[in-house]
Amino acid sequence: MRFEGTLDIAAPRDRVWSFLTDPKQVTTCAPDVQSLDVTDPRHFKVVVRAGVGPIKGTFTMNVEFTELVDQGHATVVARGQAPGSAVELRSTMDLSALDGTRTTMKWASDVTVSGMIQQVGARLMQGAADKITQQVFSCIKAKLEAPVTA
Repeated sequence: MRFEGTLDIAAPRDRVWSFLTDPKQVTTCAPDVQSLDVTDPRHFKVVVRAGVGPIKGTFTMNVEFTELVDQGHATVVARGQAPGSAVELRSTMDLSALDGTRTTMKWASDVTVSGMIQQVGARLMQGAADKITQQVFSCIKAKLEAPVTA
């Protein structure tokens, strides 16, 4: 499955970049995160509960930022498994400063799901993924557009 879009954020590009490339911050916007273990600035492991309809599992995801380019481009690859299912995700983002206070993020994700979740939930996956994507980006936007507290 491929997902892509554009998000305008009322925050400077450096602030958006810092948030999106910090595992501790960005995972606060991912639903059902059970734990986070940061190995180094480019590698982390996250345990997340996910699924479609009645089929859910706890996935242990190994995540790596494979590209981090000058506060403008990033690629992340995540691979994970739950009993009977596996998922692989490759996402890219490109940030453009609109002015000193606004940023546009172009993003794309390619997701491959296999196993029980894919077999049983194939019809429901697109809708579930769209809903999660909206939740994640609404959270990111809300956190980045909130006033900065000292």
